[in-house]
Amino acid sequence: MAVDPELLAILVCPKTKGPLELVDLPEATRKTLVEKYREKFRDEEPVVTQGLYSKQADLVYPIVSDIPVMLIDEALPGAEAGKR
Repeated sequence: MAVDPELLAILVCPKTKGPLELVDLPEATRKTLVEKYREKFRDEEPVVTQGLYSKQADLVYPIVSDIPVMLIDEALPGAEAGKR
């Protein structure tokens, strides 16, 4: 199951209110995020493969088990997603 394309079309960066781009995350970043969110998933392994990148803010909001985590405090620097 993937994030609904209609939802992706209306989401904006919570910091800048600018557009977001769907990006694939590097393997090392994926593993780190799986460990970070594991405690919130009791009966299943969290799945992290993509994020939403804000070019204006240079932040990546991870998508964890098909749920975009749209919190500024949870966002990653763009460099962690291979963006610059």
